[in-house]
Amino acid sequence: MFSAAAESFLRQAREIHEEELRRFAGRVSALLQGPEPGAEAAEGLRRLHLTVAATKYPRRLDGRFVELLQTVLCSPKSPEQVQVLCAAILREMSPCNDLILRCDEIQDTKLLSLVSSVLLAQGNKKGEVAAVGQRVVKVLEGRLPEGQSALLLLPVLANVINLSPESLTEEQTDAVSRKLADWLRYASTQQGIVQPSGGFFSSPRTKQPAPVTEVDGAIATDFFTVLSVGQHYTQDQWLNVQAFSMLRNWLLFYGGQEGKAPNPDDKPGMDRSVTSMVSTTSTSSRLLPPKEHLREKAFEYCQRLIEQSTRRPLKKDDGDLQRACLIEAVTIMDIICKQDSSYVYRAVSFLKILHGRICGDATYARALLPIAQFFLNHSTAIEIFHLLLDLPCLTAALDIQLRAAALPTSEKATSDPAVKPATCLEAFRHPLYKSTFQHFLRTKSAPEDTPESLIPLRQLLGSLAGNPRVVQCAETVPVLLELFFRVMAESADGSLINQLVVLLLQRSDQLYEIPTFKDDVYRVLSSQLAMLCKLHPALVVELSTEILEFSGAVSNIQSKEPIFTHVVWAVGEYLSVSYDKRCTVEQITRFFETLEAVLFEITQLRPLASTPSCAPRAISVLMATLTKLAARSQDLIPRVSMFLSKMRTFVQSPAVTSVYCEEDLEEILIRATELMNLLKMPSVAQFVFNPPMDVASTRLQREVNDSLPLALRMVTHLLEPAPGCTPV
Repeated sequence: MFSAAAESFLRQAREIHEEELRRFAGRVSALLQGPEPGAEAAEGLRRLHLTVAATKYPRRLDGRFVELLQTVLCSPKSPEQVQVLCAAILREMSPCNDLILRCDEIQDTKLLSLVSSVLLAQGNKKGEVAAVGQRVVKVLEGRLPEGQSALLLLPVLANVINLSPESLTEEQTDAVSRKLADWLRYASTQQGIVQPSGGFFSSPRTKQPAPVTEVDGAIATDFFTVLSVGQHYTQDQWLNVQAFSMLRNWLLFYGGQEGKAPNPDDKPGMDRSVTSMVSTTSTSSRLLPPKEHLREKAFEYCQRLIEQSTRRPLKKDDGDLQRACLIEAVTIMDIICKQDSSYVYRAVSFLKILHGRICGDATYARALLPIAQFFLNHSTAIEIFHLLLDLPCLTAALDIQLRAAALPTSEKATSDPAVKPATCLEAFRHPLYKSTFQHFLRTKSAPEDTPESLIPLRQLLGSLAGNPRVVQCAETVPVLLELFFRVMAESADGSLINQLVVLLLQRSDQLYEIPTFKDDVYRVLSSQLAMLCKLHPALVVELSTEILEFSGAVSNIQSKEPIFTHVVWAVGEYLSVSYDKRCTVEQITRFFETLEAVLFEITQLRPLASTPSCAPRAISVLMATLTKLAARSQDLIPRVSMFLSKMRTFVQSPAVTSVYCEEDLEEILIRATELMNLLKMPSVAQFVFNPPMDVASTRLQREVNDSLPLALRMVTHLLEPAPGCTPV
């Protein structure tokens, strides 16, 4: 609220009519045209500024008077106060048709700042923003005269990039990036020198500069930042503060870079962020291009701010500043990691420690949002995958938590550790299940909280499988998983895909016990597994140990047949030198022998044991994969041919016909016959299952792969013509 006197001044200014304003401007004009505009001229300009600024509608001033204001503004004889007031009036009159100001030749930084503020207020009608940007950068690039400072130009530059970021060329942005990096990192750690006042008691000697301190009063031993404390600041320290204030926008507009070409020396399967991190930190940042150099110094600056935020401030205002700087630092680190993934490895561990430190402090609540956004943006795909699969468990755990909170105090006592809990409520208070409940609720993540250790609690939470909340959340998981993998298909690299496939195989038998939920999740995971293999076929070689272990377990066929079938299909499709030069005959043989043993186990006839009931599709895929592998290593053809020839005996066995329907058995036999016939022509089999690279991507080959059963039947008809037909 304004004071009564201020209200009176504003009312008078608003009530001035145009004629009275014109006469008053004439008196001010006469004062400005004197030998040297003095205090009376400054007072007149101050009242005129109040008048033109007091109303929402623009006031009209004579064109000659507006021209005079511009002349006085640019005159070296004008006092600084008069120049400031002239610029303020011209800004209020903007956009102004009578403007003749130019900044092309201005060298004085104070005058350039004032003139630029008027030009930027015009709305870029005649390219004023670009002209200001070009001039400001040119002045910053050169050596400033004695007594001049870049302090006044950084706010102007910040306005330029907000209004028209495209007005600066790449060479200019590179030059400013170098300046910003130096201002951020190399400001003095000594306070400014206090000049003697000249009073009677003042010392004739200048005081020696003292070091800047931290917010807790300790002497700063590292480089200067906005959280460093001093009584008097030097010019480079003020530049440091201003550079940090405009850093976020600068990085957003000019910090990005074109994607780098892949390094042929990168080892497959190695995390790209790790290798980039090593190369970045081991290279002198002085040798980096300007954008990368600025990112490196900005990242170091943000790390220093986060470290400084751990100190206990002596003043409340410093505590508020700490929290504000912490939010800005995390946001800037997020931007840097988006522009260069090599920083993610360094930032994640740093921010996890920060999150653990402030998550329980309500005063830092606002800082948790940018940290959460960082983890959502960033190498967190693995954690999100776990969270999605555990969503029904999380819902059940939250329900138990709500029930436990509603219990009377007498019933909230900790359970006896020696007695196994019988209900979920008892498990919630039981010491044995405390850490696992905290894991599901994501209030704690201890090293021992592995997925395997959570199995007993998942089983215990099974009593809530019919809970409406749990059921509702379980129904959303398949949809969220499809969305998750869609994003992964667009952004994941080979290393992340490998991690996801390993987790997919591990977590497929660690799901909440809701039958429909497990079936839906298996359906999604199996289809997405095929997508991941198509994106990164080399994973079959790179993850050969994990895939062999999974596909060699007969129990996986019955418990999670969709995933097992797709894994076996991927082996037959991508275990080939056509997709990965590292694929060897030894690897093909090892996979062949493992899958051969599995197929033998599920198809052998044992009179004293019941025949395992496996989906016909799994048997067909196993036969096809063995045939594909034999086509790539032809020494294996006799083994698989002999195996396929025995399938007629298998499907005609009474023990088998009692388990499978007639259509399924006929389909298995047809597929075995087709594959066996195809292997009679090894060169054809090799072409079909392992085409040359120049043919593999043709439309013909894609159609053959899409309609492989049709191709197999064509071969069968060629080798086994119908009765009465004469072979050609």
